Amino acid sequence: MTTFWIICALLLAVAVLFVVLPLWRSKVKDNHVLRDAANLEIFRDQIAEMDTDLSNGLLTRELYEQGKRELQARMLEEVKTTDGSSAAIVNPHKTVAIVLALLLPIIAVGLYMKIGNQDAFLEQGQRMGAGGFGTVHTDAALKELEDKIAKNPKDADSMLILARSYVEQERYVDAAKTYNKLTTLVPNEAQLWADFADALAMAGGQNLAGHPTMLLNKALELDPNNPKALALAGSAAMGRGEFAAAIQYWEKLLPQIQPGTEDAKMIADGIQQARAAIAQGKGGKPIAPQAAQAGGEKKAMAAGQERITGTVTLSDAIKAQANPNDTLFVLARATEGPPMPLAVIRKQVKDLPLQFTLDDSMAMSPQMKLSNFDKVVVVARIAKSSDPMPHPGDLQGMSAVLKPGSNGVKISIDTVVK
Repeated sequence: MTTFWIICALLLAVAVLFVVLPLWRSKVKDNHVLRDAANLEIFRDQIAEMDTDLSNGLLTRELYEQGKRELQARMLEEVKTTDGSSAAIVNPHKTVAIVLALLLPIIAVGLYMKIGNQDAFLEQGQRMGAGGFGTVHTDAALKELEDKIAKNPKDADSMLILARSYVEQERYVDAAKTYNKLTTLVPNEAQLWADFADALAMAGGQNLAGHPTMLLNKALELDPNNPKALALAGSAAMGRGEFAAAIQYWEKLLPQIQPGTEDAKMIADGIQQARAAIAQGKGGKPIAPQAAQAGGEKKAMAAGQERITGTVTLSDAIKAQANPNDTLFVLARATEGPPMPLAVIRKQVKDLPLQFTLDDSMAMSPQMKLSNFDKVVVVARIAKSSDPMPHPGDLQGMSAVLKPGSNGVKISIDTVVK
């Protein structure tokens, strides 16, 4: 951002000099001097004519001397001679130059603040879910980007593109390593720490415990209102059974989410679930999903019986709004509980129609698994980013309420997220 403002200042200085310098250097013509010069020339011509008339005998010496005195007297009245003590002439062009030098920067900055994109560089550094920074999708482009960074290890912009590209290709270990280097170059950007935590959790089997939680704490230290860090920190707290902390994170996140959306409902349900756990005296123990609501102890499912399978398709009505390289998320969430996905897979639009399978191996924490919940929904979302959180413009479809173990689920992506 600092570089941006430096470049703007330099360009503005060049523009001001381009306008102001010609005005400053211009000279004001003194009309008095021009008029006096003309009068002197007329005086000389009239004296010359009188000299000729005197020589030709048309004037007597007496008339000649009288006429000459009259001309000299008139010249003394009309011609204003100047000397070094006379007042300097004010140059109005310099006044205009000074005014423009002051007004142009004010007008330029004012217009930028009014109609410019003030978040352009914030997006560049924080694109956690906006997806606008860009990724590369081919092996050749990825190799070219890796070579570019190898030649210039301090190229933070290219490194961010590389990290995001690794995430899209599900190369989470490489993404985590790249984010680690990136946070060294740009240590004060909260979004990078949140993205680092996310990639590291995915690389570690979708587990937010341990190092990813430390990275989330760093992100929140830099920006206590960062949405992604708050969402993940709340999920991590729920996984640890720290329900009060989860409530605190999600209550801070909830006002930042558009009311009435699916995620607003999921966050609210997560807060309600955490409060219910505290009311039941579970303290610091991990959440026991749905046990109290079922009226007794829930029997654990046999391995694999929680598996949900189905097909995702893209509606023809909105097909034109999707790019083949856009990210496709298919995830399962509890209908009543934390908003943290219970299982998630990441593909691309070009993989549609997609046969999917969701199971406990895709859980982000041991307590947040499909087999621990009685009712779930499966969401399919085409995102313009590598972030499973919804954003305006994303394309989405979801199933009805399901039980773990459901097969043949059919989901049509037919809605644009508002």
